[in-house]
Amino acid sequence: MIFTRKIYNRMLEWKETSCGRRALLLKGARRVGKSTVAEEFAKREYKTHIIIDFSKVSATITNLFDDISDLDYLFVHLQMVYKVRLYERQSVIVFDEVQLAPKARQAIKHLVADGRYDYIETGSLIGIRKFTENIVVPSEETHMEMFPMDYEEFRLALGDTDTIPLLRQCYDTKQTHNDAVARRLLRDYRLYMLVGGMPQAVSEYISTNNMAQVDEMKRTILTLYDTDLRKIDPTGRASLLFENLPAQLAHSSTRFHVSKVINNQRAAGILPILEDMRNSMMISPAYHVDDPNVGMSLTRNLSQFKLYMNDTGLFVTAIFKDKRTTDNIIYQKLLSDKLYVNLGYIYENMVAQTLRASGYQLFYHTFRNETSNHYYEIDFMLSRDNKICPIEVKSSSIVRHASLDQFCQKYSQRIATPYIISPKPPRHDHSTICLPIYMAQFL
Repeated sequence: MIFTRKIYNRMLEWKETSCGRRALLLKGARRVGKSTVAEEFAKREYKTHIIIDFSKVSATITNLFDDISDLDYLFVHLQMVYKVRLYERQSVIVFDEVQLAPKARQAIKHLVADGRYDYIETGSLIGIRKFTENIVVPSEETHMEMFPMDYEEFRLALGDTDTIPLLRQCYDTKQTHNDAVARRLLRDYRLYMLVGGMPQAVSEYISTNNMAQVDEMKRTILTLYDTDLRKIDPTGRASLLFENLPAQLAHSSTRFHVSKVINNQRAAGILPILEDMRNSMMISPAYHVDDPNVGMSLTRNLSQFKLYMNDTGLFVTAIFKDKRTTDNIIYQKLLSDKLYVNLGYIYENMVAQTLRASGYQLFYHTFRNETSNHYYEIDFMLSRDNKICPIEVKSSSIVRHASLDQFCQKYSQRIATPYIISPKPPRHDHSTICLPIYMAQFL
């Protein structure tokens, strides 16, 4: 199935503004839809196109990029092999899975300088250091990160064009709605949390309406991810970190405890692996900020972090990986919020996914109660102008938010707007804005 993806409009902006002076590099995890959107864009926005899929192309094509001193020969050869005529400034060449052909990526510098055609690259950039250590990485690239389908794209895939605009109107005008409407909206959103935003999983749900089959599709994707993670780190440490991500979040700890996953290993020792995992875009790290202020990157603690999956649907499947398949009954109970499972860490992962897809980096902060050993935690923080917006995520209807209150009191001069993200309808609690999780995308 071909789905509406927001990145398409950003690609149009690139085409109009770059005018062939820069190639476009689409980065994203496997199965997130990069190749599909690149092919659709090439078909709809250009007179002709060539797609070179380096995951299955012959050595003859790959070897063409070993010597690009004669670009006329390169272009003639490609047109003959693919039986496509290229037109100057009206055609595009797509390098699919470009990380598998480092010389082709290096050639982008000269291809762009030649100026005859546009170029789109797609890749998951697994083990990025390995694939670029012997080449000159081109600077003539516009990088775009592609994430799983967000909630608006998911609703559009289901044929719903009304819900998100109406929610946006409520957010902009600060309108609220009653509990009955909130329950229906929350049920719809929990469906998105369970299916996730991987296009194959969404397609499986639309085709079968069977959550067990959706779960099997997600397990297939997780198996592919495990294979990729073992490419990042053949010792299996990256795979172990990914596999233990749900358990670490479920324990509500203030950090990811590497030593509990890998014996005798501290966080500082796995930073290169963590960076490769981040580049793979399977996970998003949230770093602890030691001094929460506008320039949060200045005081981020690289050795104190949490890890989130970039797709909550995969996250849910990973939680129940001990069963051969996740029974429909489990999904039904999760959908109705009747399974005796603490959904807090699922909601937290969902908010992390939403913020990353909106372009935010993830930061959090913990601090100790001065009169006890209790620690307060702010789940996420956003920069707004010269202030910060702290966010606390709740999975229940409990309205207490001690951590947020204490944080706002301690750093009162630095606070713009505090937010509570929960299942409840939108409301104001003094200076704090309480948003339902299905409106978190508007932050």
